[in-house]
Amino acid sequence: MSESKLQREFRERDVQRMRNLITKDYGAKTGVQIGYTKEYVERKEGDVWEENQKTWTIKNGIKQTISKLDSVKKILQLPLVCPKCSKHMKNFEMNKKMYSIHKMCYDCVIKFETELKRLGKYKEYERNMIQKGVNVYIKELEDFMLELAITDSDESFVTEAGDIEKWSGGNFDKQTLIKEIAEYIKSIKELNNS
Repeated sequence: MSESKLQREFRERDVQRMRNLITKDYGAKTGVQIGYTKEYVERKEGDVWEENQKTWTIKNGIKQTISKLDSVKKILQLPLVCPKCSKHMKNFEMNKKMYSIHKMCYDCVIKFETELKRLGKYKEYERNMIQKGVNVYIKELEDFMLELAITDSDESFVTEAGDIEKWSGGNFDKQTLIKEIAEYIKSIKELNNS
């Protein structure tokens, strides 16, 4: 029998690759690559930084962007448990309404209002809640009146098809309407203060 001679020699990286396969280190490097590498910065939980014109943070180990609407989302989002009693807040309509007003679940609001009735403080509480509602309504009316004063009577709108439509204001006097709304707001404020 003749001895067979190896036709070519193994390169160092081939030998290293075989070593990695035998030791089951499949992802190990077999050579050195030269080129550009991005600077790596170690980030921790709660860090906030700006990159590519976006603000980033790490929450629960996940890299997330911070948007301008995050604070609004946080206000409107229903938590998993009630902050007051730590019971599960089921996603039903009364919990949503009560959390947006009182920052607690419906059951806690019922207990709170029952305790106020027992102590004789419910009428004052009810008056304050109505007062807040009226103040919000007045603010909305004032905003509408301001928007009405600023906008033109003939406005143009772009439809879904991309067409521009001009809408005329109809046959009402804008100044008269603004004056009537101002008088209405004044009468509501007088009723509210009495």
